[in-house]
Amino acid sequence: MEDQSKPNKIKRVRPETLEFIILYNQLRGKAFSGNMQLAEALGFNSTSSITEIIKSRQNIDPEKLRIFKEIYKNYLTPQKLTENIVSHSAEPGIPMYEIIATASGVEVYNDINDTQSVGRMNFPGIEECDFALPVWGHIHDKKILPGEVYYIEWGDYRMYKRLLAGDHPDEVIAHSDNTTEMIGNRLKYAPFVVKIDDIKKLCLVKDIHKKHNH
Repeated sequence: MEDQSKPNKIKRVRPETLEFIILYNQLRGKAFSGNMQLAEALGFNSTSSITEIIKSRQNIDPEKLRIFKEIYKNYLTPQKLTENIVSHSAEPGIPMYEIIATASGVEVYNDINDTQSVGRMNFPGIEECDFALPVWGHIHDKKILPGEVYYIEWGDYRMYKRLLAGDHPDEVIAHSDNTTEMIGNRLKYAPFVVKIDDIKKLCLVKDIHKKHNH
């Protein structure tokens, strides 16, 4: 008898796939009407490829993600922020924004003006970055490689977190590498679920520059 069971999720969902899933849920119905239109735009032979990626049963090709972000770039970047970046494009370096966010379990509720840059950064290694943000809070000693962590805004929170595929297609898991610090018998920085529909902004961290203590 033929096995009619559904395919399992892939063992490792790559960061670009998580990014695509989140952006897909944010733009569906706004930038594109459905999977048929999106599959045609990205050059997929059928809509089933989109379905497999959204259900975390297949990773997306990084080139397909690049095309997706290029096609729908006007929906991905806030207008004011885009205008500020373009207006400074002739200057060296990248703009720095004073957006308060954390790398730990401390939530930030205040709503600040994050569209005006406070300066520019220019040193080797950040040429491919679009802008820079400060990091507050505890950063685990484990080496974090560029492309593994996201700056994420959802609800009234701002954080830097590693994102993992959730148990359901409408959610992701915000994960901390710090699994050693405990409060009683519980992790101090325990993973938690974020609903994809609640995500307002998502940026992949391409470079991490640590300020030395003096």
